[in-house]
Amino acid sequence: MKNIAIVILNWNGAGMMRKYLSSVVANSDKAEVVVADNGSTDESLEMLCKDFPQVRIITLSKNWGFADGYNKSFEKYEEENKARGIALPDYYLLLNSDVRVGEGWLDAMQAYMDAHDEVAACQPKLLSDVNPENFEYAGACGGFIDKYGYPYCRGRVFDTVEKDSGQYDDVADILWATGACLMVRREDYWAVGGLDGRFFAHCEEIDFCWRLNMKGRKVVCVPQSVAYHYGGGTLPQGNPRKTYLNFRNNLTMLYKNLPSSRLRRVMFMRMLLDYVAAFQMLLIGRSLGDFKAVIKGRRDFRRWKKDFKKDREQIQGAANVKEPKGVTSLSVLWQYYVKGKKRYSDI
Repeated sequence: MKNIAIVILNWNGAGMMRKYLSSVVANSDKAEVVVADNGSTDESLEMLCKDFPQVRIITLSKNWGFADGYNKSFEKYEEENKARGIALPDYYLLLNSDVRVGEGWLDAMQAYMDAHDEVAACQPKLLSDVNPENFEYAGACGGFIDKYGYPYCRGRVFDTVEKDSGQYDDVADILWATGACLMVRREDYWAVGGLDGRFFAHCEEIDFCWRLNMKGRKVVCVPQSVAYHYGGGTLPQGNPRKTYLNFRNNLTMLYKNLPSSRLRRVMFMRMLLDYVAAFQMLLIGRSLGDFKAVIKGRRDFRRWKKDFKKDREQIQGAANVKEPKGVTSLSVLWQYYVKGKKRYSDI
């Protein structure tokens, strides 16, 4: 039995899989490689059957997004295994379709997880497949959020991405692991309810890992494992849809997970900062669509906030750790734009 199921969620990504899937198949002998197709309309399924017959395929009825796509994929995977009398793995590994890996890439993560029962999830060092000397934007060497909910990473603060010179090669506790390559214990995944499918995409892995941390479960980066991420394959930077999802989901994540003692103050500051960000997008030449996306994101958060009231009550009531260490007390905006500190190690 293989104790890891690598599940790649695909939506119209035949081109990316042609380029990247072979490296995953060739270097993942310890794992079962699964592609969960999120209702693709391109030639993804035909290409998989022809070029990668050893890969298990799970088909979903439509595009459920990243978050619920994974929930439904894991549900279907487990149903199929039980029907066939196949034991379920201890670990799931969520992997983007645009990730390249090398020999032994799983070893350090699996060994660390096997040796540390208190750890629920981890990520590797994530480098850029375009610039392999640099960290990759979406996760780098592990993520945190500042006191106002802005994410940053070891190796990436806002748009400043560092060169990897081994400066973050220590295993570190983090708040969130990148959804581009996230290894999680199957039992922990379901213990906190999986990813929040209502998010559709963006911020869902931060929300998920935050909930794990509040349960007293650790999330770490194991940089002795390395993966290379192309990035931006589904929604590139500057896409108004991506801007909308990031702002709406970030506010929702804060509402769900912040303790009551800080919620009102943080939400007030975010209202001010979000409107500043929206008008700045106009001033620096980004599209009117991005400006509208911020406004719409805030409006839609206000509209659906009531739908998350019970979630908030349940999360706060069951929390073993009210304020995880990965939610830092600094303002990364102040550090970056006012004090000019562009690197994680400087702040």
